[in-house]
Amino acid sequence: MKAFRNIHNSLLAAGLALLAGTGSTVAQSDRLDELLERLQLPDLGTWQLVEDEIYQYWSLSGSASADFLLMRGREALEQGDLAAALDHLTALTDHAPDFAEGWNARATAYFRAGRYGVAISDVQRVLALNPRHFGALTGLGLMLEEMGEFDAALEAYETAQSIHPHRPDISQAVDRLNRMLEGETL
Repeated sequence: MKAFRNIHNSLLAAGLALLAGTGSTVAQSDRLDELLERLQLPDLGTWQLVEDEIYQYWSLSGSASADFLLMRGREALEQGDLAAALDHLTALTDHAPDFAEGWNARATAYFRAGRYGVAISDVQRVLALNPRHFGALTGLGLMLEEMGEFDAALEAYETAQSIHPHRPDISQAVDRLNRMLEGETL
């Protein structure tokens, strides 16, 4: 129960930071804020390009060695080598503990390894550093849904959707969980 209170508190902090407009580093804040604002446009046919650019910004740590570790960790993930991915990404989070995308990549590796507890802990770190990380929020929703924590999953998905309303997978998850929680048969 304490873990789910922590998740709720992380989601609440993410929401409050969204309202306050915080969460970006100085180096990327103006352009990143502009891109995140563009995601709010209702008829954004190029949302995937905007999303890609946001991820490019989030993937810049400011350190060549940290960027290299992120690249190696992602390559290992793509190859299905979870042990190597976790080695690289743990080295990254040790080397650059304030780099949210390092925690997000490691959360993905832990998720793929079926280790939801540590994956959720890493997502909480991501959201503390970058409360607008819709990818981390979506991943959190997915894990919570698979764990049967449907209310918390819906909260995570809805927070992600408030940041990125164009992703069909997020909209589908919100609709699915709303129907489930209202008692409709899926």
